Amino acid sequence: MAAGRALATLLATLLAASAQLPRREASFTISLRAVDNVTVTIKPRPSVPPSCRIHVKNVARSELRIKPGNSTTFGFTCRAPEKYFSMEIEKKIDCVSGPCPFGDVHLYPPGLPRLNRTFIWDVKASTKAGLELKFTPWLKQIEPGGTCPDSLSYNINSCIDKATVNIGTFCRNGSVSRVKLLGGVIMALHLPWDSPLNTSGFNIANRASIKRLCIIESILKEESSITLMSPNYPLGFPEDELMTWQFVVPSNMRASVFFHNYSLSNCERKEERVEYYIPGSPSNPEVFKLSDSQPANIAGSFNLSLQGCDQDAQNPGILRLLFQVVVQHPQVDENVTHLVDLSKEWNMTVTIHFEGWPIRTPLMSEPICLICKDPRNCDRALTLVSGAIYKISFLCKDLSRLRITAEKRISCVDLRWCQRKIYSLSVPNAITQLPIRLHKFIWKLLAPDLINIEITSPSLKLQQHVPEQRCNTSYSYSIVSATPETELNVGVFCPGGSIEKIQMRNNITISLKTFGKGFLNESSHQDLKMSFVPHIKDECTFTVSPDPKAKVYLQTPNWPYGLPPYVSISWYILVPSKQVARLGFSKDRMGIVCETGRAYVNLKEETPGAEETVRREDELLPQPRNMYHNFWVNVSNCKPVERTQLTLQFQVTSADKQIDLGVIFAVVAGAGVLTAIGLTVCCVKKK
Repeated sequence: MAAGRALATLLATLLAASAQLPRREASFTISLRAVDNVTVTIKPRPSVPPSCRIHVKNVARSELRIKPGNSTTFGFTCRAPEKYFSMEIEKKIDCVSGPCPFGDVHLYPPGLPRLNRTFIWDVKASTKAGLELKFTPWLKQIEPGGTCPDSLSYNINSCIDKATVNIGTFCRNGSVSRVKLLGGVIMALHLPWDSPLNTSGFNIANRASIKRLCIIESILKEESSITLMSPNYPLGFPEDELMTWQFVVPSNMRASVFFHNYSLSNCERKEERVEYYIPGSPSNPEVFKLSDSQPANIAGSFNLSLQGCDQDAQNPGILRLLFQVVVQHPQVDENVTHLVDLSKEWNMTVTIHFEGWPIRTPLMSEPICLICKDPRNCDRALTLVSGAIYKISFLCKDLSRLRITAEKRISCVDLRWCQRKIYSLSVPNAITQLPIRLHKFIWKLLAPDLINIEITSPSLKLQQHVPEQRCNTSYSYSIVSATPETELNVGVFCPGGSIEKIQMRNNITISLKTFGKGFLNESSHQDLKMSFVPHIKDECTFTVSPDPKAKVYLQTPNWPYGLPPYVSISWYILVPSKQVARLGFSKDRMGIVCETGRAYVNLKEETPGAEETVRREDELLPQPRNMYHNFWVNVSNCKPVERTQLTLQFQVTSADKQIDLGVIFAVVAGAGVLTAIGLTVCCVKKK
């Protein structure tokens, strides 16, 4: 028994001791031939635990380097070494002093442990010769720091003398088929530990000198969009260098180029530029600045070259470029031109653009819509100016994704000339006849001091958009009065109301905004007019003719943020002689406390002897009342204390005048009394 217990204790001690020893996983042997000139390095990744080491001949190491001609057997002292180690396999190829091993590039050596691996091919070559990398499958360039869907990426660096230029980082499954380089190259393939890939995916060929930094070939067989970057992006393109992108596009497809991000260096000599070689063009090469709109609607293949300059040594700046090439089928209506006649317009611009312009930048993956002034001058946004006639066309499968924004300026310098003229604020037919939805038309009305602006809607009249009476038309007007110091949002209005006229001081901006497709049908009925008038007392005056069939809601400008301090607003309400208007406020008090000055609400009928009703901010507002004549409602603000705003809303209801039933009853009763008295007197006389 005692012997058995002693044996059990000994076994337990041995098991505990063995548990504390580092656990050694399967061993690996890497044998490198000297002729292959390959070096393998296994490095620890960040945050590797102390217990995790590389075990070689009973010696624990944190890093292992195996040189050409050596063979090493090793293991790891921890489970899942792929979490803690990475491997770098570098092959040096000398094409200067000896023949180059052209052809398919293999992943050597075989039987490597499952770690994150980086294969590096460092190829030295003369600048008098060129190297060509051909890829299968083709590659897709990504921005530095980007990741690939399968975590497998290529990095290409060009080596000229002692200078290294990063050509770019690429994923698989793109359009880049070949990269031609001047001089040597450092090619890196990054593989995740679980990648089953056993081929490099490229081969190396010898070519004659290309006389430029590099040539990148991209094959675009179908509708697609690709993004490419200049070498070293986002850092600077090498000084006074030249490179070329070759785009292979079927002749029945159309290509367009868009520069999305670029910067220019400070040139001492030459000029930074891009050059296009387009087969069949009478002016090859076509030279553009980076700030120009780039060619679009190119039929078939073309080349694009980037040329640097001699930079200022003290302040060189940075030349860089990120651009997009979009290839699409010819559109059905690309040869259909639309005439836009702006020859009789003045001070007007018309911009046709994608939805969300200019705030939103369309994603590069979005279907593209182009507007063209001629077959090759196309862009995502096109601005036309007044005084000319344009013929435009669209390269777009869905025109509903396009919008029109227009702006027109009307100004007055001399009231003696301006006062005799009435301006129509309607959208010109040149815009409404286009198959594009109008998003906004902006009128900027500029008036000097002592000259004011009057807006009228003679037939349709205007309705103020308020919560109780919302606009449901296909378009509305937003009116803003502005000075260099303040801005007054007068309100949002639509046709079909009771406001006949609005008079305002200062410069005015009126923005017509459309909703849906109904505006095309209603655009012919626009009747908004404006004129310049002499100076008015209030900041803004409304003339209102209430409709007897409806209740009219009116509210102070700048709703819901309150009238600016010391601003006065008036409403002139018309009451026909055979009608009576019922006026009522939506709340009992103004709801503000004045820091400086007083706020007032004034009511007064336009009739001889009428008394004016005045209420201060600390008093109750007038009770609902009947108005039998035209009357004024005036609201004047003080400087309110912080966090209080003057916002007032009132309603006016008109109806035909009716004889008061109380009066009728009094008249009838009075007639009855007189008749009774008459009968009594008669009876007394007879007696």
